[in-house]
Amino acid sequence: MDFRVLQTFVMAATTENFHQTAEALFIAQPTVSQHIRILESELGLKLFERVGKRVRLTPAGKRYLPHARGLLEQWHHGLEDLMAWRQGYREKLQLAVSPIIARTRLSHLIHRYTKLYPDVDLSIKLADSIEIGPFVQSGQADIGLTRMIPGELQLAAYKLYEDPVVFAVPHYGGDMEAPLPDWEQELQTNRLLTHNHPGYWDDLLLLLRQRGLSLRTMAVSQVDITKWFIEEGLGVSFLPRSAISRELFENRFMELPTPGLTVPRAASYLLVPKTGLSEAAQRFVNILEALYSPMETVH
Repeated sequence: MDFRVLQTFVMAATTENFHQTAEALFIAQPTVSQHIRILESELGLKLFERVGKRVRLTPAGKRYLPHARGLLEQWHHGLEDLMAWRQGYREKLQLAVSPIIARTRLSHLIHRYTKLYPDVDLSIKLADSIEIGPFVQSGQADIGLTRMIPGELQLAAYKLYEDPVVFAVPHYGGDMEAPLPDWEQELQTNRLLTHNHPGYWDDLLLLLRQRGLSLRTMAVSQVDITKWFIEEGLGVSFLPRSAISRELFENRFMELPTPGLTVPRAASYLLVPKTGLSEAAQRFVNILEALYSPMETVH
């Protein structure tokens, strides 16, 4: 089996257009048609039917598509494993990491780990916190670093650290000796950008409304977009201090004190399978334990 033929079939099934398939794979359109004929001849079944200027899978094509994708995936994994072995790697470690953890804490961990264990093939999958538990549960990642505790998944969870959550507003410049703006006034005259963190917003909004504050909110699921919106004057938000440390240092944001309001803290967690860890994964956990000891078991 020529895997280029399989690749052409899968791409054609995705685009439903041989011309777009040729452009995506950087091959000539007659080559696409030739690859499909070769595969249909080997299988003894017609895989596509014409519908105007497009094509669509026949029932046989639909049935074969997941098998073709599986074969391609195994082929790519085999190539990656061989290349890793050729480069001197002897073990693999797959991490699933929340973007905010990746930007604020991960580089130090990676520096330390790769210096101690240079023969480990390390890969990092950035994902929303809600996705990280399922990645670890399914084996797509050996370890998860997330901002939320998973629900019913069969995973062990440990709290690594907590981060202060602060009220962030655009830096208005002006006299450094001038008094800071009133936080409640800022909150009520600007749109509040919410739900950029999975851990504290519901409790925080309840506390704010219990104070009788009139809020206009807009949910923005990503921290980076929230920060951009703040800089563009589109609103204000409560964010983990580590997430805005650069903006505070560069005087792009101001952190306003919130007297009378006890703001919840943001926590970050380690997720590992309960069924045991590979040696490469255990060594990564050992580094975390040395940095964040004692790690509190939460799940």
